[in-house]
Amino acid sequence: MAENIREIVLDTLLEMERSRVYSNQAVKAALDKYDYLDSQDKRFIKRLAEGCVERRIELDYLLDQFSSVPVSRMKPLIRCLLRMGAYQILYMDGVPASAACNEAVKLAGKRKFTNLKGFVNGVLRKLVSRRDSLPLPDPEGEPLLYLSVRYSMPQWIVEMWLAEYGQEQTRELLEQLLAVHPVTIRFARGVAEAQRQDYLLRWQQSGVRATRSEYLDYAYYLEGVLGVAALEGYEEGAFMVQDVSSMLCVEAAGLKEGDRVMDVCAAPGGKALLAAQKASHVLARDVSEQKLDRIRENACRMGLEGKLELELWDACREDPARAGSVDVVFMDVPCSGLGVLGKKRDIKYHVTPESLEELIKLQRRIIRGSWRYVKPGGVLMYSTCTINRRENQMNCDWICENFPFVLEESTQLLPRQAHMDGFFYARLRRVKDDR
Repeated sequence: MAENIREIVLDTLLEMERSRVYSNQAVKAALDKYDYLDSQDKRFIKRLAEGCVERRIELDYLLDQFSSVPVSRMKPLIRCLLRMGAYQILYMDGVPASAACNEAVKLAGKRKFTNLKGFVNGVLRKLVSRRDSLPLPDPEGEPLLYLSVRYSMPQWIVEMWLAEYGQEQTRELLEQLLAVHPVTIRFARGVAEAQRQDYLLRWQQSGVRATRSEYLDYAYYLEGVLGVAALEGYEEGAFMVQDVSSMLCVEAAGLKEGDRVMDVCAAPGGKALLAAQKASHVLARDVSEQKLDRIRENACRMGLEGKLELELWDACREDPARAGSVDVVFMDVPCSGLGVLGKKRDIKYHVTPESLEELIKLQRRIIRGSWRYVKPGGVLMYSTCTINRRENQMNCDWICENFPFVLEESTQLLPRQAHMDGFFYARLRRVKDDR
């Protein structure tokens, strides 16, 4: 029997509600489970599931305008069904509105909610009738609420960005976070140009579009790919997934042969592995074996086991034996992740003002525990995948005020810049002192 692909999406959304698993993990699990489906069906599942998460604030606001029961008080299954129907009606031009409504009604009945079939149909039909004049908040009278709903971003985050970036840049930022983001890969250093072109040609023949990054000639943006592990060259270690912003952070460190490098929060390992292709030795640390296993897997695949040492270590803990022993320390601290919302769409629902305060405290504990590894004259590369001044520039200021470092360079990348994640990195030089 053919699978009902909308039912697969429904179960994926319900799993997110039950277990609070992140959307990228839940969608990957669904695609892995139904790997036998054709690529068109898998793309439908991925887009609809991710779209319902990404646009949740807007969908819920609109559904509330047409429903006698607030979305927050609905049964989880009905809530997910209505979000699915609404997303198809508003954002999937290839799906007839009638199909979106009818399939939602059928699923309600199939899942033992026969008494609510009329309710589901009525709400979605009202939305269809108003889709050309949606009842959104007034952008003049309620500008904060309007931006929050229109771009499905929690109001407190919009308010923070308005204060930091202003109206125009915030709107542009919100638009870019909702744009389609390609997969970014980098070729291994040993892959010659001719071999790269051969891989690119084979990928193109399988329907993948590849564009070389304007920043780094070994980086490419891939579109039309559902899973990089299926691409030719992956098992051979010819390439790995890594965002250009992360690559630029490594390039900015100025690594050279002979340098000793430590990455104190290394998972998933992109910077540590790129550094291993440039320096003599890299010590990659993280707080769990599971995270280290992810790095180990890629290191083995890329043939870098000999240049990479893995160690289980909490970056908040000092290690006096390593003090002053490292030329370059990478410190990519846990952060709010607001720069990668284009790829991890539900981070914005998990971060709160209170959790942000706790993250900043954790970041500073890591700084205190790890700064001494940098030898005098060496480099500390501080980085995050967020776009919040308090986690970025203000932490760099705090480092320079409290520890023997001077800021040499800092870069705040925004998602609107050339397909990159929102990312911050700073190069700080340790000066000599008696501490």
